[in-house]
Amino acid sequence: MTFAVTVGAAELGMKDVFFAIIARFFSLDVSDFTYGVVWHLRLPRLILGVVAGAGLAVSGCVMQGITRNPLVSPFTIGISSAAAFGASLAIFLGTGLAGGGQLFVVANAFVFALICAFTVFGLANLRGSSPETLVLAGIAISYLFSALAAVLQFFASEEKLMAMVHWSFGSLTNSGWDSIAIISFTMLFTFPALMKYSWDLNTMMLVDDETAKSLGIHTSRVRTTLLILSSLITATIISFTGVIGFVGLVAPHVTRFILGGDHRFLLPGTCIAGSILVIAADIAGRCLIPPIVFPLGVVISFVGVPMFVYLLMTEKEEFWK
Repeated sequence: MTFAVTVGAAELGMKDVFFAIIARFFSLDVSDFTYGVVWHLRLPRLILGVVAGAGLAVSGCVMQGITRNPLVSPFTIGISSAAAFGASLAIFLGTGLAGGGQLFVVANAFVFALICAFTVFGLANLRGSSPETLVLAGIAISYLFSALAAVLQFFASEEKLMAMVHWSFGSLTNSGWDSIAIISFTMLFTFPALMKYSWDLNTMMLVDDETAKSLGIHTSRVRTTLLILSSLITATIISFTGVIGFVGLVAPHVTRFILGGDHRFLLPGTCIAGSILVIAADIAGRCLIPPIVFPLGVVISFVGVPMFVYLLMTEKEEFWK
């Protein structure tokens, strides 16, 4: 994390960063330029990457647990497509569901992501909230919102189309302490609840629903609760960062490779892996061709795909259980 703050067009060393951070709390002689770069540009970007990576990763881990499917992530149920449509709608119309300016885009992305999640839940609930129904309903809704977003892009002006595409890339550029506070509060509120169901997730990963019910687990209630919580985390994050889709798929597998499949350790470990993955991708995006900053969503796919393929080809079937 300290190294990440030193990376950028302005050359700052570890010592400069350390003293700039300390100067926030103690009276130290630090230049205004160094202080501004650290506290107003790089540190918010870093912390947003940490909390966003943790949230997306743990959401993916939970989704894989409740569906018993190693290829599922929060975006499988269409949250990213719905958020992209909400943001595109706000950009296209120049208005949204609340506030003004950038808040238009954030509010619309968040609301449509939640609408998608509850729609998928409603459709799946008609068939008993089975894992298969969740995945299939999510894929269908995802294609619907992708088509709606494509329609908006087709009729948008060149300037608005550029803004829509840029939002869909995913980035930490618009980081700020307000967005960090909102995402952190959401994580603090939801993560203890996710940990509460770690034993239930362990059981549901090993046996089918009928066997789990015989062991005293209300599978439908657990699946619904975890779906809502993970969807809330994902919707909150991507409404500020845009679509960063590969973290929720790769980070749980990396952690499972290291710690095993016990969700008591897998959930917090996945948070750490997701944060490291996002920070590493952000550093890579800033260092490839400076001063150009590559979109985080693009870089993280290049980082994550080889890692995922390696795990897929080298591990045995028991790895997914």
